[in-house]
Amino acid sequence: MPGLIVERYEHVPVTQEDLSWADLITLDLSLYEQPGGKEELVRQLDHAVRNVGFFYVKNFNISQEEVDQQFALGREFYSLPLEEKLKYHSKQDLESGEYNGYRPAGHRVLGNGIKDNVQVYNIPKFDGFHQRKQPAILEDSIKEIEAFSRKCHKEVVVKLLRLFAILLELPDEDQLVRDHLYDVKGEDHLRYMHYAARSPEDNKKVGDLYGPGHTDLGTVTLLFRQPVAALQIQNAAGEWKWVKPQDGTITINTCDALTALTGGLIKSSVHRVHAPPADQAHVDRLGVLYFARPNNYVVLDPIQNSPLLNRLGLTTNAFTELGQHLTTEQWVKVRQTQQQRPRVSAKISADGKYTYDKKDLEILPGLHASIHN
Repeated sequence: MPGLIVERYEHVPVTQEDLSWADLITLDLSLYEQPGGKEELVRQLDHAVRNVGFFYVKNFNISQEEVDQQFALGREFYSLPLEEKLKYHSKQDLESGEYNGYRPAGHRVLGNGIKDNVQVYNIPKFDGFHQRKQPAILEDSIKEIEAFSRKCHKEVVVKLLRLFAILLELPDEDQLVRDHLYDVKGEDHLRYMHYAARSPEDNKKVGDLYGPGHTDLGTVTLLFRQPVAALQIQNAAGEWKWVKPQDGTITINTCDALTALTGGLIKSSVHRVHAPPADQAHVDRLGVLYFARPNNYVVLDPIQNSPLLNRLGLTTNAFTELGQHLTTEQWVKVRQTQQQRPRVSAKISADGKYTYDKKDLEILPGLHASIHN
């Protein structure tokens, strides 16, 4: 049943600036069901996930109308008065690792007196374990939101998991799928994300960044195409490149949990959010993302029955080398707690390098988050 009818979302024009764009492959998922199609997609995927961790997908069976409806719902939510949005925010929950619901802008001080400019609203997957009160504008369309969330999983995440299984030479291409079942308790979520435009003076104080270089903590992240250029990736040569908005695509990045499961074979992509180019600098940036993670019970040790990982000797990871055998639930809890707890602002150099006290980056004894400059 269609949800509440909201005004159509209109995307702003793309930048006309001559930027240094990343060279990323595009996987055509229409090949997936064709004879030999999955094997061809794996051949294309292999270099991307080992070296960069970023790629596009197209022909993913989610219409632009469905995508734009999610952008419209995000726009409507962020148009609410702050006092209304704050009903869905708990600072105490956030700092103890509970990240669903609303996070207002200004939760963190980036440095030089400048607070972050990002608002986040996370909607957990509809697995029956994350009952939350939603604002009316979203509750009225909750069935539509659930359908979109489930399509992200079925049409994109599941197909990618099978491709990863083939790459790893697993005996069953559904092995990773079984560790990422939608209706089993997990931390997957849909996100509406809003970056407010800042003045050039404020941007300069924080190295022209909305957020410094980092990795995501799950399996894969889906970023639906939006035209305000800001996302940058660090390529294999260590260079920062802009990610170009491509019509009819989703930008995919691989993440920490998948890196752990593959003993480091699949790269957790390093990316950051830069202030937009001059012709878009005045525009607020709205994003729609889907974060996929292994089910909560999954232990994030390297997969033992991958002939490829065993041939390459990739049998340990950053957790096991510390004697830790973390489940997804444990990993998300400790990583989110580290990310959201109050901390001293960064020291930011004139060329935009962020430096934090080591204690602020500690996730577990012996394991620290990295800030990628």
